[in-house]
Amino acid sequence: YTYVVQDDCWSVGRNASGALTPDPSKFPHGIAYVADGLHQMGLGFGIYSDAGALTCGLRAGSLGYETIDAQTWAAWGVDYLKYDNCFNEGQSGTPLLSYTRYNAMARALNATGRPILYSMCNWGEDAPWNWAQTIANSWRITGDSADVFDRPDPACPCSNEEGLDCKLPGFRCAIMNVLNKVANFPSKGITGAWNDLDILQVGLGAMSDDEYLLHFSMWAAVKSPLILGMDLSSLSPATYSIISNAAILAVSQDPGSGSVFRIWRHAAPDDADAYGQGEVSMWTGGLSGGDQLVVLLNAANSSRELSASLEDIFWDDGPAGTAGQVAAAWDVYDVWGNRMDADTAAQIIAAAQNSSSSSSSAAEPGAQAPFSAPADPPPPIGAQYRYNATAMGGYGPGLAQGLPVLLGKRVGAVPPRGALNATVPRHGVGVFRLRQNASAGAGVE
Repeated sequence: YTYVVQDDCWSVGRNASGALTPDPSKFPHGIAYVADGLHQMGLGFGIYSDAGALTCGLRAGSLGYETIDAQTWAAWGVDYLKYDNCFNEGQSGTPLLSYTRYNAMARALNATGRPILYSMCNWGEDAPWNWAQTIANSWRITGDSADVFDRPDPACPCSNEEGLDCKLPGFRCAIMNVLNKVANFPSKGITGAWNDLDILQVGLGAMSDDEYLLHFSMWAAVKSPLILGMDLSSLSPATYSIISNAAILAVSQDPGSGSVFRIWRHAAPDDADAYGQGEVSMWTGGLSGGDQLVVLLNAANSSRELSASLEDIFWDDGPAGTAGQVAAAWDVYDVWGNRMDADTAAQIIAAAQNSSSSSSSAAEPGAQAPFSAPADPPPPIGAQYRYNATAMGGYGPGLAQGLPVLLGKRVGAVPPRGALNATVPRHGVGVFRLRQNASAGAGVE
């Protein structure tokens, strides 16, 4: 997690020179002060604006002010821009209209000379997955997601293939609604430019642990940006053990690999939930070093035995079992098999809170030291669950060494031309890394 991203409602308008002005009641020391403090902590700072006359929160937008706003943000030390789509003055409705409007900010950001990650948020209007790769680092594919697993909502009227040309992306979009939209174009994400499935709902409290684990797993597997939306000051052990799981983060950050693809999807009308929803699917995709990711997704209303044959898993490499990988044996690793236990997670949270309290109490009354770090970091807790990607130079070295913290727990093997079988909980996933091995096995333990 690299950036702290500030959303809407930070500005009170423009000054006499036309530059955006931060709200002095919220930012008495200015925005650069916040950015500098985060930089001292090794973090990046993200800011929000809108490609319209107004932001969604009715503050001044950046349409027509791209150059001065980009220069202002660069001078403040901004590292990330979320660029929304409200009040766009009718400059949407065709890909070229939207491209031109968002490209104006891309050019302005690049002209500053400061690297600023550009996160387009046009809600999937005009199919940005077809044109945004050359101007942005990510683009939202649909309306705002919600802390809801699969409940249909008229506020999010498009579903499945309707998302390819949705005239009203809306909001309150359920997790399965978003996944079933991106399933139509996962290949559009490339290194440095990704489909953005929206902020994570993990930890907000309305979904079950299995549903949150599915949600986080799929965002990681399709290489969506992972943006935490919960209150970090009241983080639960269960939530921490999801968002810090090194093996699923190694999937998200796998060097050089792309999104998983959905190979098959079957309705489960005989096992629908209270909202009439029920389906199962299998997603798979290549990882670096020849590994393969397999996700068995159970959105039906009860636990199920799901199976994926090597023929299906490697279908994109050769249909009908013609891929060479089908004739190989594969070790199977459960990506969530080494999930941090609740007691360890609670200890880490408590240590962080105690460290923060000690740092705050050490400051003199009235001193401005909101970014000060403790002089002595707490001793490491749960080291067997953690991987220092910064010190290791990314996830590639650890994967090459076969570190269990990144691979997951070995649970069996699949023989040549065999199948991966697993019991998957209601509204849950089985996430497996396959690594080729000469030894043969049968099924998954």
